[in-house]
Amino acid sequence: MKILTIIGARPQFIKAVSFSRYLKNSSDIQEIILHTGQHYDSNMNDKFFSELDISIPDYNLGVGSDTPARQTARMMIGIEDIAFKEKPDFILIYGDTNSTIAGALAGAKIHIPVIHIEAGLRSYDREMPEEINRVVSDSISTILFILPH
Repeated sequence: MKILTIIGARPQFIKAVSFSRYLKNSSDIQEIILHTGQHYDSNMNDKFFSELDISIPDYNLGVGSDTPARQTARMMIGIEDIAFKEKPDFILIYGDTNSTIAGALAGAKIHIPVIHIEAGLRSYDREMPEEINRVVSDSISTILFILPH
C-alpha cells in the first residue's frame, strides 16, 4: 500500500512525526511525503524537520505565500501531478490549513481516498478560513480520525 502524506505547515509537521515513524517501520506501507511549501521560512520549516527527526519530504512544491485561493490552487495542481506519478492508494492530510484543503480536494477530484487526521474539530465560526478548510475536508474525506483534546 502507498500513502501520499500532504504537509505544509508547522502543526502538520508535528502531527506527522508519530504517524510517519510508524509507517516507516511498516513493511506493508510506503509513505511518500509531499511538502506544499506553505511554511517555507527555515524557522518554520527546516528547524522542525531536523529537531523532530522527520524524513526529508520526497517532494516540495515550494508554493510560498499568496492569497488563500491562489496558494491552494497551486498546491492542488502540484498534488495532482505527484498523485498521478506516484499512484497512491490514499492521500493523508492533517488539520485545517490550506495544505489540508488542497490535499482533500485534489484527492476527491481524482478519486483517491482521503484520510483526514484531526477531523471533526469545529469552531462554528465561518469567518475563520480554518473552519471552512475543516468542514470541506471532512465532508469529502473517506476516513476521518479525531484527536482527543
